[in-house]
Amino acid sequence: MRVDHATASQTKTWIERELVGSEFTDVRLNKRFRKLFQQLSEGTGESIPLVCQDWANTKAAYRFLSNPRVNEGDILAGHFQSTRERFVATDSTILVLHDTTEFSYHRENISSVGISASTSHAEEPERTAAALRCLRN
Repeated sequence: MRVDHATASQTKTWIERELVGSEFTDVRLNKRFRKLFQQLSEGTGESIPLVCQDWANTKAAYRFLSNPRVNEGDILAGHFQSTRERFVATDSTILVLHDTTEFSYHRENISSVGISASTSHAEEPERTAAALRCLRN
């Protein structure tokens, strides 16, 4: 496989800009987060074991994610900051796209569809609040 060094350099620069606002109190957590982010960006959509490529990196990734000093806000802080900066930097229309799926079952007897449920962030108001703060700030 041929590596496009220009693309790799652009990806590294994008990652650095995207993570500038994500800082952990422990230098080792910062280093692990940046390494994990790089690995995940190279294997978008793949599982952690696949992008980490070996047991040591996989275990380190899971340890990082389960560390009590790491939380969703810390992980997303840089992304939220970068998103705000991108919004401020443009005078044109901004589309905010969501990956959602909606099904419509047209049946007389809805129970024939099977088990269905509705989910929302109502059970997790802090996630909704964090997303709204990103856009407001």
